[in-house]
Amino acid sequence: MSEPIRVIVADDQEIARTGLRMILDAQPGIEVIAEAGDGARAVELARRLRPEVCLFDIRMPSCDGIEATARLAGPDVADPLAVVVITTFDLDEYVYAALRAGARGFLLKDAGPDLLAQAVRAAAAGDALIAPNVTARLLSAFAGTGPAQPLAQPVEPLTEREEEILLTVARGRTNSEIADELHISLSTVKSHVASLMTKLGLRNRVEIAMWAYETRRVRR
Repeated sequence: MSEPIRVIVADDQEIARTGLRMILDAQPGIEVIAEAGDGARAVELARRLRPEVCLFDIRMPSCDGIEATARLAGPDVADPLAVVVITTFDLDEYVYAALRAGARGFLLKDAGPDLLAQAVRAAAAGDALIAPNVTARLLSAFAGTGPAQPLAQPVEPLTEREEEILLTVARGRTNSEIADELHISLSTVKSHVASLMTKLGLRNRVEIAMWAYETRRVRR
């Protein structure tokens, strides 16, 4: 048996934390190892316990979920953790800020147990899962505002296949879905995604997706 995916849950509402723990602990291969009622405590626990996935609410006292995400998964973090942000509020600025902070997933609290478990498993595997109803709308809307800093350019040109992979990642597909869609092996997909990150100087597939929208590779 493989080791379970260890998760830390942070939410300022105890009833919400209890609900999330019950849902996740009921899933095979997932185990909630700690809870926190505020972001500062969540960061402390995460740094000490090094879980596979952190599940953070956005609105928390002392340090909100976005700041907590940045501290654990931001661009200056040497050994980032996987963070999934979950919130009641379907606000574009929240989603974008969470992704910019390094989150590997974004869900609404009404997403349901199946999607929640999928997001945790995807984050643990290095994939990203963003609630389908916000993905394309969010990324395409913010692409029009222009990036805060100059976009990274490929250190060498992308291959035709890498451009294909880029578009599927930008549309929120997982590695398995990309493999099925393009009729290639899972290991080939992983190799191409790794190559994209290397060529673009990016750290994860969420950053790849944002780069694709910001460079207008994906049309609205």
